[in-house]
Amino acid sequence: MHEPELQDLADDADYAASQQHGSASMMRSDSGRHSSSSEHEGAEVVYVKDNVTIHPSMLASERISGRLRLIKQGSSLFMTWIPYKGQNTNARVSEKDRILYTIRGVPLTEVRSIRRHTPALGWQYIIIVLATGLAFPPLYFYNGGVKEFLATIKQHVFIVRSAEDANVFLVNDFQNPLQKTLSSLEIPRALSVGSEPSTSSLVGETSLDEMQERKSEDVQNDYTISQYNERQKQKNHDPARDISIQVLEKFSLVTKFARETTSQLFRDGHSNGYGGIQRRSNSLSSIDYSSQKASDDSNKVSDKSPVPEDPLEFDKNSLVWGKPRQPPLEFDEWRTFLDSEGRITDSEALRKRIFYGGVEHKLRKEVWPFLLGYHAYDSTYAEREYLKAMKKAEFETVKKQWQSISPEQARRFTKFRERKGLIDKDVVRTDRSISFYDGDDNPNVNLLHDILLTYSFYNFDLGYCQGMSDLLSPILFVMGDESESFWCFVKLMERLGPNFNRDQNGMHSQLFAITKLVEMLDSPLHNYFTQRDCLNYFFCFRWVLIQFKREFEFNKTLRLWEVLWTHYPSEHLHLYVCVAILKRYRSKIIGEQMDFDTLLKFINELSGQINLDAVVRDAEALCICAGENGDACIPPGTPPSLPVDDGLLYPQQELDEVL
Repeated sequence: MHEPELQDLADDADYAASQQHGSASMMRSDSGRHSSSSEHEGAEVVYVKDNVTIHPSMLASERISGRLRLIKQGSSLFMTWIPYKGQNTNARVSEKDRILYTIRGVPLTEVRSIRRHTPALGWQYIIIVLATGLAFPPLYFYNGGVKEFLATIKQHVFIVRSAEDANVFLVNDFQNPLQKTLSSLEIPRALSVGSEPSTSSLVGETSLDEMQERKSEDVQNDYTISQYNERQKQKNHDPARDISIQVLEKFSLVTKFARETTSQLFRDGHSNGYGGIQRRSNSLSSIDYSSQKASDDSNKVSDKSPVPEDPLEFDKNSLVWGKPRQPPLEFDEWRTFLDSEGRITDSEALRKRIFYGGVEHKLRKEVWPFLLGYHAYDSTYAEREYLKAMKKAEFETVKKQWQSISPEQARRFTKFRERKGLIDKDVVRTDRSISFYDGDDNPNVNLLHDILLTYSFYNFDLGYCQGMSDLLSPILFVMGDESESFWCFVKLMERLGPNFNRDQNGMHSQLFAITKLVEMLDSPLHNYFTQRDCLNYFFCFRWVLIQFKREFEFNKTLRLWEVLWTHYPSEHLHLYVCVAILKRYRSKIIGEQMDFDTLLKFINELSGQINLDAVVRDAEALCICAGENGDACIPPGTPPSLPVDDGLLYPQQELDEVL
């Protein structure tokens, strides 16, 4: 295949160094392969690509280039990515950073899916999601070669294009891990911890040993692969393999199993408190668990140790950094933002005003469509009325699509039955404690059901996942009208839809960003989480997924959401809210020596006890304090960023050639 034309990267120091060292590295790799072939018969490099690069942040100076290889040994295929050595031209990336990102001997049997991205501008890249649900950081192909990478995998491993998403290639398995995750999370109900026996006994040690980190050159990858094959020959069916596919599925029962199988993927191999250990939080470079455990035990905080001082204490500085809350925006003041034809004259001032005070409830029906992007700030009264009429007709058209399905047709429409069944179960247990949804045969519950089912047809690729009913419920409560609620929900899902993608990349990017923000804004708390194997931040999963819906009373949730929707002072303020809550309870977390299980239980039990105004004030202060460094901690495209329309990433002809 003809490679795409190389882009001009003359100003990229990392790339320039890779050009200098690429040939030498290839020679080392080839010599290593030949020298080891006698020891490990059958190992064969079936794919090699240079200048495959990881972007740890938006800064070009932190890019790390390396060599991607697919290695076949026996019936198993393995993937490695080794960063180039000796790239001293890039002072911002240390050799230790490169080691943290190294990927050694990952078997393709542990890969769930591969997502390919081909943006109109920039480089192609892939995201590889493991069976655990976690993902490697994106691998950018500076010189092309993604198509050949997929084609090579297809020659050795069973791989098909997803029927639900043409951009996703499924490896070995066709199940949807996200739907399983959300099904077991049972978001509408309170999460319980420790109600089941620990599943740690189900974790076979071989699954941890299979990916032991090697600190030698590429030649030792062959040794890792050989060791893996020997274990595979001896291993019978391992229940841990089935469970690891659904790490988050057991979120409500997370115990030692989650700590041993997922949190270790986020921690430093030597527990040395190194500031950049989260850089590999998605890279999943394997580690020596036994030595890590010993190191952790020697570094655990003493029960009598004082709580480290908070580097940022906001109670004393709230008037300086986080401004006091104001009364809600009322109708008379709202009118001052409108001209004679209904246009909002200063949208930034309006968003700032709402951020500091929220909106009076009776006014929300008029204001929320602007915050969600359903109405343009510069639209007139007449234009908005026309839009409502047009959108109502469009909504009815989509709704009739599922209403017209006969029982006979439904029996042959598996996807429809599955989604309808999920919605039927969820709506009857969503916010039934408030009068708007209370009682039998409640018409508002029926509206909730119809809107969700209509959305599953409107956005058939995404469909319905548990948690969506929690996001729609407040919107329907405020808007009242079925069509208006639907379109406001559509706009919200344009921002939060990645939370429900099957590859879970939207969730992972947000949890990763929280990790980096805590490291920057509260290093003692970060170090404590490191020692206690809590760096996966799964205890924040529910916060992020449904935007704190279960953490505050219903009316307070409405106020928090409209504050978040202002995107002032940041579109990612919800991440700073997570950090603010953790900082508010840091003394209790560290003082009581909470481990992962205890912390998860404690976080769940915070529901209804968090001071909303104080947390929002602290979140603002944290955001101001972090500044541009905080922005750099958040990967591009992290929800609720609006998605970038890359068009059809997989032209049909090209897909047919690959698969």
